[in-house]
Amino acid sequence: MRWNLFLRDRMPRYVTEILALALAYVFLKAFRVQTQLMMALVIIFLIANVIEEVWEYQRKKKFYDGLEQAVRELDCKYLLPEMLSKPDFYEGRLVYEALADTNKSMYEHVAECERTTREFREYIELWVHEAKIPVAGLLLMCHNKANEDDALLAEICRVDDAIENVLYYSRSENAQKDYCIKSVALNRIFSNVAVKYRRMLQLAGASLEAEHLDHMILTDAKWMEYILGQLMSNSLKYRDSKRPLSIRVWAEASDDRICLFFRDNGIGIGQSDLSRIFDKTFTGANGRKGSKSTGMGLYIVKNLCSRLGHAISAESEEGAYTQIRITFAKNDYAMLQNCNVR
Repeated sequence: MRWNLFLRDRMPRYVTEILALALAYVFLKAFRVQTQLMMALVIIFLIANVIEEVWEYQRKKKFYDGLEQAVRELDCKYLLPEMLSKPDFYEGRLVYEALADTNKSMYEHVAECERTTREFREYIELWVHEAKIPVAGLLLMCHNKANEDDALLAEICRVDDAIENVLYYSRSENAQKDYCIKSVALNRIFSNVAVKYRRMLQLAGASLEAEHLDHMILTDAKWMEYILGQLMSNSLKYRDSKRPLSIRVWAEASDDRICLFFRDNGIGIGQSDLSRIFDKTFTGANGRKGSKSTGMGLYIVKNLCSRLGHAISAESEEGAYTQIRITFAKNDYAMLQNCNVR
């Protein structure tokens, strides 16, 4: 709060006081009051007015300077009322109470939105579990048929993947409530994924090569199976029809980390799209060719990797290959650092 702005804001009062003094001077002159007495009265009035203005400025300055500093320094502006002390002047109390009432209303609104979002998420998760039951039954029926309808099985698998995406997306925003990080065998996780996609790989005539996966990694097995399943699904979805699909998975270990590489010889990703493939709803040129992509799979994968403390990156050459690298830290501290730098 600056002194010159304070004086400018008080200018109407000063003009009024000067006019009042002039009027008082005229009346006192009419009653033949001595000039020395009038000057004494004016001096007393001016001294009293200066003292009042300085005191008024000082007590308001403390409150408004604190308000400006809090607004400037706070990242979470809604905490502003918590950082202020209740002022001792009426105008400041009005501002303070207005901020407090606004903050209270905001908290109530946020709580209502959170409740509505939580109920919707719970409903979606319930619906997904209910929907997966008939899908699982259809998959079992297709596997049990003597002459399997490959096209029907492929479509059912796509429906199953889409439903699973809904479930994991609904949980990914609050994944910390649903995961348990511990040391697990990387080869076991990948084996479960390979078994799940075995039939789809056979239908696509794909070859799968895995090596050097005999490592223990710190992660959540369920979430990692989903992440690798998404990579497998993308390889199947974006395979090159001109050559058989080949998928190679391997791991490399160093002193402080383990890197898992997932590489396929599919249609690849253009360099203009590569930097955005983890963005939400981004489909790119490949996704628009066959209208197969929602742009959510890799976004969820990236989100989950960040929350689990894993780094993920991609490299690709259009028409040649796509390679995804997931980096696992070997200790909890490094994982925490990866979680914080997202």
